[in-house]
Amino acid sequence: MDKSEKITLGISIGDFNGVGIEIILKTFLDKRMFDFCTPVLFGSAKLITAYKKNMDINLLFNGIRQVDAAIPGKFNVLNLWKDEFEVNLGIATAESGKYAFLSLEAATDALAKGEIDLLVTAPINKENIQSSAFKFPGHTEYLESKLKGKSLMILMSDTLRIGLITGHIPVSKVAESITPDLIKEKVAILYKSLVEDFAINKPKIAILGLNPHCGDHGVIGTEDDEMIRPTIAEIQNEGKLVYGPYAADGFFGSESYKNFDGILAMYHDQGLAPFKALSFGEGVNFTAGLNKVRTSPDHGTAYDIAGKDLANINSFKEAVFSGIQIFKTRREYKSLTENTLKSTHQKENR
Repeated sequence: MDKSEKITLGISIGDFNGVGIEIILKTFLDKRMFDFCTPVLFGSAKLITAYKKNMDINLLFNGIRQVDAAIPGKFNVLNLWKDEFEVNLGIATAESGKYAFLSLEAATDALAKGEIDLLVTAPINKENIQSSAFKFPGHTEYLESKLKGKSLMILMSDTLRIGLITGHIPVSKVAESITPDLIKEKVAILYKSLVEDFAINKPKIAILGLNPHCGDHGVIGTEDDEMIRPTIAEIQNEGKLVYGPYAADGFFGSESYKNFDGILAMYHDQGLAPFKALSFGEGVNFTAGLNKVRTSPDHGTAYDIAGKDLANINSFKEAVFSGIQIFKTRREYKSLTENTLKSTHQKENR
């Protein structure tokens, strides 16, 4: 496979005091990874050299100054800064937050310009990355502000895809944030992604209820009966296979999730708690709905094990493979639909 065919994978470093760089470097110790992509890490050759020495990770890398200088078969490091810095493994610092953002900013810019094909982000600390340039609760919201489209956070594994109707907001604001229009918007994004990114022709989607037991017919809240059920009925009338609301505890406890291609949870922990209980360490966070592909591992900075050679690389590796597969599936879908439209247009003009 020559360079023009090889997928260029951008990687942001995350918080360098966490496990991010460790799992990145260890992933690419497996030379077979280079058969699937040409990696470009947005960071610093000094940082990677220091990390290799401290962690005794024997991975050769190729320092570059621009993305198009990346060499297939090599681990490429794009030098973004020459400043002196201090690595304090296991400790959240303002410095590590600063460089996490510089890496993310440069990688996102390259993604938007098409210099890289997709982006895999290492975990950030949502507190120390905050600045005048980054005022977001997480990666998802930042990427939505820089790319085209409306985002939907999807946590995915081989048997489970969970999207969130509300994302990084306080629980106290969940109920007031959920509206029929928001539910319809998130269903539309998930449906489109399942078709275009996962090649599922007629996806089945489950929607979880907001209140315990879906409100028990008004005993524990009225939102499920008065808003969510009628909204689902409206969506069904459009021909989409959307069902619910389902009480979250029974839905996961009975393994009903296995009957659906995608699930929408009403709020963050309603979806992510069961997902991580079922798939933690193997799952992937995918930002659906945007015009570019971004994935990440399903865990955070893990300061408690940083530098101890204990970090599991499986989730990061899955994020790489999933991102590549989604990129290819989306590209194939676009090619097929464009060819269909072209063929139809030609027939109409005969």
